[in-house]
Amino acid sequence: MSAIPSVDLQDFVSDNSERKEKFIKEIGSAFENIGFVALSGHFLSDDLVKSLYDEIKKFFDLPQDVKDSYEIEGIGGQRGYTSFGKEHAKGKKEGDLKEFWHFGQYVQDNPKLEAEYPDNVMVDELPTFNAVGKETYQMLEKTAKYVLRALALHLNLEETYFDDYIKNGNSILRPIHYPPITSEPKNAVRAAAHGDINLITLLMGAHGRGLQVKNHEGEWVDAIARPDQLMINVGDMLSRLTNNKLKSTIHQVVNPPKELWGTSRYSIPFFMHPISEMPLNCLENCEDDAHPKQFEDITAGEFLHERLIELGLIKG
Repeated sequence: MSAIPSVDLQDFVSDNSERKEKFIKEIGSAFENIGFVALSGHFLSDDLVKSLYDEIKKFFDLPQDVKDSYEIEGIGGQRGYTSFGKEHAKGKKEGDLKEFWHFGQYVQDNPKLEAEYPDNVMVDELPTFNAVGKETYQMLEKTAKYVLRALALHLNLEETYFDDYIKNGNSILRPIHYPPITSEPKNAVRAAAHGDINLITLLMGAHGRGLQVKNHEGEWVDAIARPDQLMINVGDMLSRLTNNKLKSTIHQVVNPPKELWGTSRYSIPFFMHPISEMPLNCLENCEDDAHPKQFEDITAGEFLHERLIELGLIKG
């Protein structure tokens, strides 16, 4: 597959059974064949998207010592600011050429999870930063819920199979700033080749060249969305759960050509995570003689902990 397929979520949420079935087939096929899809018809308004970009640009333009004051020790970067070059891809020593912020879950009616998750970090210098981040988080979470409902039906599960696992899930909204490149990077790119940890990722900001996806033939394919689209991909948790029926595809953000080194790039992924207790044991209806079980049983929380150690965000 040499191009990223496009789908419209409004087909799925419509009352038309044929449109709904069309969406299920299209997204199921895309996630089996390349693991990525460009999705329109989501729940983000144009005004909200513009407000979020305005706020995150203001944050990343703050003086470095102010940004550093929002880097919280001891929580593996789960909330607040993570400084430039701190995160690296699994198996790489070189840090990625990026800095980022994390908004986390806004827990409702669950004191246990409220105590388990770190608090969101409030930015004193920007009075609307946190409110805009919260609204974006919740609209992306709503979009992801319907995408997972379609995938549940594709997998011959109950439509609401994922609902209880993702309610109050450990999801992360990550505004990323890739600063201008000032000198030849030594073995480092803006984001080295990697697979995502989570169930699915919803990416804002894939509107210019940079994001590349490795297809099943081992070729790198440019993933460029229209301004009204989100780029959505399968993460490793969903790949494990489906015994690799739905593919978690390796992707990267490459450095721009030298004439564009002086420009920043912003992108905003939403990493849809379930609650820690969700079992990622391979679904029985994704196993047969031709597709024997490929993964050991593990919970989402155990799997996340392993990967955060591999990424250098927490110590083993």
